[in-house]
Amino acid sequence: MGRWSLFAALLAVVVIMLGAWTRLVDAGLGCPDWPGCYGFLSVPQSSESIAIANARFPETPVDVAKGWPEMIHRYAAGTLGLVVFGLAAFAVRHRREGLPVKLPLFIAGFIVLQGAFGMWTVTLKLWPQVVALHLLGGFTTLSALTLLTLRLRARHKPPSGNLSMPEVSRFRPWLYGGLALVILQIALGAWTASNYAAVACPELPTCQGEWWPADMDFRHGFDIAQHVGPNYLGGQLTADGRVAIHVTHRLGAMILLGYFAVLLALMWRRVRQTDIARHVQLVVIVLAAQITLGIINVAFHIPLSVAVAHNAMGAGLLLAVINLLWRLHEQPQSHSVSSQHTTTINREVTA
Repeated sequence: MGRWSLFAALLAVVVIMLGAWTRLVDAGLGCPDWPGCYGFLSVPQSSESIAIANARFPETPVDVAKGWPEMIHRYAAGTLGLVVFGLAAFAVRHRREGLPVKLPLFIAGFIVLQGAFGMWTVTLKLWPQVVALHLLGGFTTLSALTLLTLRLRARHKPPSGNLSMPEVSRFRPWLYGGLALVILQIALGAWTASNYAAVACPELPTCQGEWWPADMDFRHGFDIAQHVGPNYLGGQLTADGRVAIHVTHRLGAMILLGYFAVLLALMWRRVRQTDIARHVQLVVIVLAAQITLGIINVAFHIPLSVAVAHNAMGAGLLLAVINLLWRLHEQPQSHSVSSQHTTTINREVTA
């Protein structure tokens, strides 16, 4: 079950990257229906199939080049759903062996909701609220699968580490704060992507030649009451609204970088001689890579490969922080503290 859980987590990363690829090539409506494509199980390609498809959906003629990214994403997501349902069934069947059951069942239920968001993404014509929630749902699924994998792996090895509990516990609240910042920044990234605001500021470090553009419209940019109906492919916001979203996402990245720079530096002084050190290093590496990809995205005007990697690295940063928190919680009570208590008890018993 641990191997299948790891496979599901890796597949979830692939699904997230495919979703980003689909959105970036403007193929989110490559198939105007769901779960098929123009009423077929795959993208219609023969002249007869294309004629039938165009007759069914005269307002959205077939574009094979955009249909395939959408269907590949759906095939991968469907495969992930089958694996998750298999994990849940296996956990329920072997629940008496001590396997976790609640988490696999939660993931299975959530994957159904995520499938519904995938359907609404198409039927509501890329409504930004649904697109952003669908992206966040993918990150949630990946996080839950990662936690399940860590729990299953922990069953087969004893906890290790040489940190005392006070040394560990002092950083946990701050790491949870960092996790909240990462989630908030991912949400900002999802809103940026769903409103096509990534290209609103074409240069660094300024935006359209200004450090703080005077015409930014935050009220319009963060209007979550956009009505359902129009086709949101390409976005419906004004330029000023998109600039406001983009600048907010940049500010979020700067706050996140500053927060983790201080926190990880303080942690490193305490844990550099312990098993936790490599997990701290992982967060540093992923955070640096993510910031670098963000800068390259703007500097080179959103190259497809870099934009997909930026999306994937956002998931990587989330998982790196979750993994670090897990390692801290996995640390046992201080051996020295335990031995002192044992010695004291033995002396009292002997006396």
